[in-house]
Amino acid sequence: MTALSKVNRLRVTMAGLLCVAMLSACSGGGGGGGGAAKPGDQPGKTADNGKTDLKPVELIWYYPMNKMQQDQKTIEEEVNKITKAKLNATVKMGPIDIGSYEQKMNTMVAANEPMDIIWTSHWNFKMDQNVAKGAFLQLDDLIDKYAPKLKKSRPESVWNFSKIDGKTYAVLSYQTVTERSGFLVQKRYADKYGLNPADIKDPFDMEPFFAKLKAGEKDVTPYGVSRNGATGGMLNPILEGVTSGVSVYRGDKSLKLVPTYETPEYKNLLPKLHDWYKKGYINQDAATLKSITELQMTGKVAAIFHNVLKPGREGEERVTMGGNDVIALYTSGVTLPAINLSSAMGISRNSKNPERAMMFLELLNSDKELFNLISYGIEGKHYNKVDADHVKSVPNGGYAPNQSWVFGNVFNSYLQEGQPSGTWEETQKLNESATPSVLTGFVFNLDPVKTEIANMKAVEDEYLPSLSTGTVDPAQKYNEFIEKYKKAGQPKVMAEVQKQLDAWKAKQGK
Repeated sequence: MTALSKVNRLRVTMAGLLCVAMLSACSGGGGGGGGAAKPGDQPGKTADNGKTDLKPVELIWYYPMNKMQQDQKTIEEEVNKITKAKLNATVKMGPIDIGSYEQKMNTMVAANEPMDIIWTSHWNFKMDQNVAKGAFLQLDDLIDKYAPKLKKSRPESVWNFSKIDGKTYAVLSYQTVTERSGFLVQKRYADKYGLNPADIKDPFDMEPFFAKLKAGEKDVTPYGVSRNGATGGMLNPILEGVTSGVSVYRGDKSLKLVPTYETPEYKNLLPKLHDWYKKGYINQDAATLKSITELQMTGKVAAIFHNVLKPGREGEERVTMGGNDVIALYTSGVTLPAINLSSAMGISRNSKNPERAMMFLELLNSDKELFNLISYGIEGKHYNKVDADHVKSVPNGGYAPNQSWVFGNVFNSYLQEGQPSGTWEETQKLNESATPSVLTGFVFNLDPVKTEIANMKAVEDEYLPSLSTGTVDPAQKYNEFIEKYKKAGQPKVMAEVQKQLDAWKAKQGK
């Protein structure tokens, strides 16, 4: 992400975070999230034998995709065999290129286009902002009535991530809740150019490796970056965003607010990234490139930076690195953010069948056959089993999205070739041992400054893609960016955050 902005109003409790037990958005029915049940849409109306007394419906589902898949229609047909038998529903799957997802969804939601299920998160098509717009139904009653197994499958601490003012607006993908930053590097290049993982403590320790690789591999990009930039990920272990342009230093119990883009850490990153860009370490189209994935899949990107280096990430990343082995180089420890809505599914206010949509979300998160079909495709055509628990995608098979985290409960998925058998257990250990955020429990209400935040977002969109990718010289554009950012309302937003944070601290006795 270009900014360290986070979802502002998700309620998380310290106690809930510490009891996570894992293996790895306001409209509609008032307080009921869908109102009274429709005839034939009562709980318990489905059967494993494929017979059902539910009326037939079609559900429209939108979600992001790193790369459009050739056999998407085939997968939809196979999905509908399952959903038709178990829910008497067909699903019109609507994957959208991840780089265009937010823009397209904003347009479709504003136009009141028909849709039932919508992917959301804290970083793309943000849940809190869309709840404020009335894009999502409240889900609590729907979950209680139509998804009891889904409700029981996650601890309350996980459900808290998708709540605003105590009300649930999305079903969070069940996966890691921790963050750890670093590089993912193709092993063949690390070996060839003598990259020692023990030497990498800071992102810019990669400079000698990038220099050697640039000289020796003329058609390989040393460090792949999209328009989302590099600064957010690199600063994530240091700064935790409260909202646009406002952060606190991680671990600072005084909770002193700082203007994100005026911190020494942010300002120091910019000339270093610009130097890397000039030297050709960073792809020259970074400021306009919506996603790095397609370039990665050619095998011609040596390294990327990520702030969620979860257990088994190396094996997972092989698919997007052209099938080449990958190693992880950590530049931070493990942290537990106050807000973690990296991937979730909400139900649209325009849904004609919210009850059935919720039934589908329960099925998606509990039926392993369905989940693995959507995640990996058809066995023997799109993937082959390596053993009972591991699969390997068929090269150029026509379907390999490599994003089970988008769809739901990843612990129902196969492990990918190269992922250790204990990946889910190791994920659980990290979830339980990670250091909680100093912001845990704070809820920022953006309503008093939503106009300013929207104006700031416009300024971010204008300047950050070029600044955070190193494309422009910060000496020429940084001051101009900060001046416009302040005029857009950043000081007012920061003052409002401080006001709310002080009130929260007093209430907590801090």
